[in-house]
Amino acid sequence: MDKQEIYTRLNEVFQDVFDDESIRVNDKTTADDIDDWDSLEHINLIGAVESEFKMRFKMGEVSGMKNVGEMVDIIAARGK
Repeated sequence: MDKQEIYTRLNEVFQDVFDDESIRVNDKTTADDIDDWDSLEHINLIGAVESEFKMRFKMGEVSGMKNVGEMVDIIAARGK
């Protein structure tokens, strides 16, 4: 799976979780860029991403992610 496909699927997940069709994520997107992205929504988001990509993040990965680009890198590495 290439990164473009991951971003396409992530956009749909983010739009669904935050109920905002205008969201378009990129490698530098952080919680500061999305109004409703708080700690509770972060948990919902991680669960939705795990479900979409049929994978589980490790706790250290979740706490260490600084932006969506790092999330994409983890997903891409697992998809190989």
